[in-house]
Amino acid sequence: MSLTLDSGQALKFPILVGDIGGTNARFAILIDAFADPKTFPVAQTADYATLDDAIQACVLDKTSLQPKSAVLAVAGPIDGNEIDLTNCPWVVRPRAMLETLGLDEIIVLNDFEAQALAVSSLPETSRRKIGGGTPHEGASRVVVGPGTGLGVAGLVRARKMWIPVAGEGGHIDLGPRTERDRAIWPHLKTIEGRVSAEQVLCGRGLVNLYEAICRADGIEPVRVDPAEITEAAMTPGDPQSAEAVQLFSTYLGRVAGDLALIFMARGGVYIAGGIFQRLLPMVKPEALRQAFEDKAPHAALLQGIPLYVITEPLAALTGLATFARSPRFFGIETTGRRWTVSA
Repeated sequence: MSLTLDSGQALKFPILVGDIGGTNARFAILIDAFADPKTFPVAQTADYATLDDAIQACVLDKTSLQPKSAVLAVAGPIDGNEIDLTNCPWVVRPRAMLETLGLDEIIVLNDFEAQALAVSSLPETSRRKIGGGTPHEGASRVVVGPGTGLGVAGLVRARKMWIPVAGEGGHIDLGPRTERDRAIWPHLKTIEGRVSAEQVLCGRGLVNLYEAICRADGIEPVRVDPAEITEAAMTPGDPQSAEAVQLFSTYLGRVAGDLALIFMARGGVYIAGGIFQRLLPMVKPEALRQAFEDKAPHAALLQGIPLYVITEPLAALTGLATFARSPRFFGIETTGRRWTVSA
């Protein structure tokens, strides 16, 4: 086996694309460059011992199609032939997968690179605009998504290519701004004394925020998971759950505004992930937008940058499929991230 370094080389169809998160794994097969991806039911990572088992049971056992290539996006750093997922016990072993799954080649990307690829061509019908702002054609874009963790990626345009820029932006500091924040912050669970954005803006972060609100109010928390908090927020009688949802939105708006400044994202900031899609009917869009723009001395700059919520549930798969069809249109470095079977 040898590593192929040419990022512009065409992939062989059919192509398996997979978005592997900490909780869920989503798969589709791209038959050719013109067909829509054939999707499969979402797999729960906890239900399978390995990624290979999940692909076999959820994809290969469900179709007569045999993929020749795979493009996988994983929630974790890609730093060798064994890739540990950040919030899941799976270990991705691409060289072994070539043999066990009968593939000719595999490309492994960061999960938020896939989200960034998606916003390169996301249609109006797959996003909801929050507030004003006008996107600039070809300008930088940012995607941020609360899920099992908090993912962040940028997308920049250069040399007629879109270039995704992945990192660990979810681990930036998140600090208090208001008196209410300052009452809540001492009760938040920290990492070595630090409150990162991911400590609040993800599934477990919503629980962390809810528990801190309860303790700031002098009451014992009774909700134990994000779904329970979300459901309670929709009914009268639980102001702590309702406040947790609203503050989650406000803090996400603040972080999104920070990222807009970092990337000068005049092409727009995109909020991805299923968690915020579920919260969207409950949050106040004007409060989200206000938090996004509240960046003195650059409030006027933020007012001109559009903010979107991605409403397409399989956006990452769409992004991977877009890349798989025409890799040459994207500036993705595949050195150390592409495995092939030698001819």
